[in-house]
Parts: sequence; C-alpha cells; structure tokens
Amino acid sequence: MSELLKSIKKDSIKPLYFLHGEEPFHIEQVIEKIQQLAIPTHEKGFNEFILFGKDLTAGALLNYARRFPMMAERQLIIVKDAQQIQGIDQKENQKLIEDYALQPLTSTILVLAFSNAQDERKSWVKAFGKNGVLFNSKKFYDNQLPEFLAGFCHSQGVKISMKAIQLLIEHIGNDLKRLTSELDKVVLNVKLGEGIDADTIQKFVGISKEYNVFELQKALIQRDVVKANQIIIYFGHNPKDNPIQPVLIILYNFFSKVILVHATNDKSEGAVASLLKVNSFFAKDYLNAARSYSLHKLTSVIHSLKIADMKAKGVESGEEKEGDILQQLVFEILH
Repeated sequence: MSELLKSIKKDSIKPLYFLHGEEPFHIEQVIEKIQQLAIPTHEKGFNEFILFGKDLTAGALLNYARRFPMMAERQLIIVKDAQQIQGIDQKENQKLIEDYALQPLTSTILVLAFSNAQDERKSWVKAFGKNGVLFNSKKFYDNQLPEFLAGFCHSQGVKISMKAIQLLIEHIGNDLKRLTSELDKVVLNVKLGEGIDADTIQKFVGISKEYNVFELQKALIQRDVVKANQIIIYFGHNPKDNPIQPVLIILYNFFSKVILVHATNDKSEGAVASLLKVNSFFAKDYLNAARSYSLHKLTSVIHSLKIADMKAKGVESGEEKEGDILQQLVFEILH
C-alpha cells in the first residue's frame, strides 16, 4: 500500500487505476492522493469528474474517458461504486471496457473504485494492470493492526503505547477509517512531545476507564467475579454506549482463539502470536486464559456465547434485556 502511494507522483500518474477489495480505507487514500496531484486546482472545475456507478452505463463511462480535456493536458475521471455500473456483469460491456483499457487515452486518468473484491483472473480486469494499476485492498489481519496504527501515529509525529493500541482495537475493531479518525482526534489533543497512552485513549475516544469490553475481558481472564459483574451492571445501565453485539463478538473471537492455544504444543509467546496472527504483546492474554480455562470449559463458554447471541437477536429471549443476557453469560463463564 505504501509503495503504491509513493508511486503516485505528479509526472508519473498512470492513465488507469482499478481499485477494488474489502478495505475502503486504502482505496480512499489512493483516490485522495491522485486528486491532490493529477489536476491543478484552477482546472478541476472543467477536468475533474466524480461519478457514481449507478448513474452510468459502460457506454457513458467510455464517452467520459474518450473526451479530451478542456484547455489542459489531462482530465481525471473517478467512478465510485463501480460495481454498480449498469450492465457491468455483461460480457459485451466488459469487452468494451477492456478494449479501452488496452489502448487508453494518455490525456485521461480513469479511476474505477469498487467497494468489493473483483475477479482479477478476468481479462477485462487484467487489462487495467497492463497499462495502469490493479490494486486489491484487503482487510488487515488482527496482527497487522498494531504496526499499522503505530506507523500512523508516527507519521503524525507522536508515539502510542501498545496498551493504547489494544484498547482502541478492542473498542472499535478493524475498521481502519474509524480507527484513524479517532486517532486524528486524539492527536489534536496531545501536546507536542507527549505520547498516547491508554488513559489518553480513554479520555478522548470516550471509553470508560474502568468499564469497557477490554477490562471485561481482562476480568474474565483473571476470573475476577466482582470486577466482571461491576462492568456488566454498568453495561446494563448504559446500553447505548455499550451495545451487546460488539461485546459478544469480541468475547467469541477471544475464547475461540484460546481453544487454539490449548491445541498447540508450543506455548511460547512467539509461537502463540504466530498461530493466532496477533501481535506478540497480546499473546500473554491468550496464554493466561488457557491456564484459567480448561478445553472442556471453553467449549461450554462458546456454547453460552452462542445462546447469548441468539437471545440478543430476539430468539427465545422473553423479556430479558441486554444487561440481563450479559449477566447470565458472565455467570456461566465464571462458574
């Protein structure tokens, strides 16, 4: 990704960009960089077009691409949600687009941005790679997020602690746009030379210092009945700020990985981090949980989480509220 951004320079922008994949953050970064450099500000009104797939046919797209810029060297055409171009799945339309991609106008920069993954084996997709850039924006694995976030903060001139990264990931998940948006907000409130620690994240991201899913997970690892119940009661009183589904997802993912720790012979932190595809900083939590929960107990925990998920979705939940469901879940996990 960083190599692609570095390659986008004013005098070396390609005539074609085919951007697709499950992670929109990288695609938006590429588009933003192209927009910054491709067309001078005073020419944008006549030679920069932001279009949406649902409003286009293949023919209309190519009419835009084949027109010449107005009193300028080049024009920029960006098509968002390109998967919605009318008839894009039809072979005859794909052939029309492929023919253009094999002989594109050098005065046009055509950017097709898809919000899902496309089949790179198809010839019309491959054609973009011959005269331009074919980029698949993939979701990050959990173990890639800490390095990415540390690098993002470094680019902003601040350092961030691993605990702060962990808290942010546990609270938000792997949504890069939300993660970086929250960090942007935090960086604005950090004084020059200061770093970002867990307290900073809790203060500016709006996470309760004591009552969050990260602290709940920690209490469950330590089998701290009092602390776990305090957190669950807090969640029950503040359901809007602590919805049940993200809590269940995080706990399910965590305990599922603890089962994998039981199944491996090499229980060193490095081996566990590699097995679970997590940063080595987090490996000790999984190892501690494996010591606290037997394989038999973990099977029961997963079952309890699935029952809680069904109840949260209204299946046989009766009049139970989210707080009631979580209290029952924590009781079953710890007893």
